[in-house]
Amino acid sequence: MSRAYNFSAGPAALPEEVLRQAQAELLEWDGARASVMEVSHRGKAFIALAEQAEQDLRELLAIPASYKVLFLQGGATQHFAQIPLNFARGASADYVLTGDWSEKAAKEARAYTQVRIAASAAATNHDRIPPRATWQLDPGAAYLHITPNETIRGVEFHDIPDAGAVPLVGDVSSTLLSRPLDVSRYALLYAGAQKNIGPSGLVVLIVREDLLERCPKDLPKILNYAEHAAQGSMLNTPNTWGWYLAGLVFKWIKAEGGVAAMAQRNRAKADLLYGYIDGSGYYRNPVEPAARSWMNVPFTLPSDELDASFLKQAEAAGLLALKGHRLVGGMRASLYNAMPLAGVQALVEFMGDFARRHG
Repeated sequence: MSRAYNFSAGPAALPEEVLRQAQAELLEWDGARASVMEVSHRGKAFIALAEQAEQDLRELLAIPASYKVLFLQGGATQHFAQIPLNFARGASADYVLTGDWSEKAAKEARAYTQVRIAASAAATNHDRIPPRATWQLDPGAAYLHITPNETIRGVEFHDIPDAGAVPLVGDVSSTLLSRPLDVSRYALLYAGAQKNIGPSGLVVLIVREDLLERCPKDLPKILNYAEHAAQGSMLNTPNTWGWYLAGLVFKWIKAEGGVAAMAQRNRAKADLLYGYIDGSGYYRNPVEPAARSWMNVPFTLPSDELDASFLKQAEAAGLLALKGHRLVGGMRASLYNAMPLAGVQALVEFMGDFARRHG
């Protein structure tokens, strides 16, 4: 077997060590004489696994004791609706638009609350973060929602905006665990797992306890975050496989040096790729340098007619999933935690060779 370098934006590459452990434990997990997917989520063994996974995540991110950690389902997209249902019914919420995912979040929220667009970079085709001086924030908003990293267009916040007394909500699907994060600056963080956490189908949600007091009691329990928190994310049968793999990933990150080590690696990978693109005279990244993502690097070739050839040759060279999102075209390399520096070095070498042959 020969594994390639997988640059997919999600579901993304998982650490090989994690996959090998999961493979070894697939038929029989932890002496249970059954797979982790076959044991009861309410049994002592799985509850111990769940508690350890939460503890490891709390340690990695230094999550304050005043926050609940939930392991939920639905993908981040479900929570575009679930967040306003829980926290903004009968009120308005502010949204900052920095790309397609923040636009989708705002559009979905409009069905359940009044959405105010506090700032938007749509006029420049979402190639930057809207200048902070242009933000029009409502001090009475139920919350302020941001998307710190936009996977499609490769735009990223490199700081945490000051929301004042308004609860700050962040869709951190692409950035959670890629670097240290001051959780206390947010009231709620949520992330689809399929980037830096584990497989698709799992959502990690970190919420300040006082915010849960807002959850309406007339919401169906399955949609009510306070109900999930009260039941330790066991209100219904959880995604046990996703939770198990997330736990293995947390242990892998700890063994590799934690989120500080991940940040050092991720910065080095991004610097290498952006440095090559900018100096190549052949490839182009469309994002304003101050807003470039460490996690998702879009780039274009001199002509769209070269795209198919580039992708075919890249795949033959062991470089997978470099096709850009259908909304923007071009190429995209996602550099999540599981992508080693060697993979980016291989990509840069291939890009250089392709440019020499087709320039």
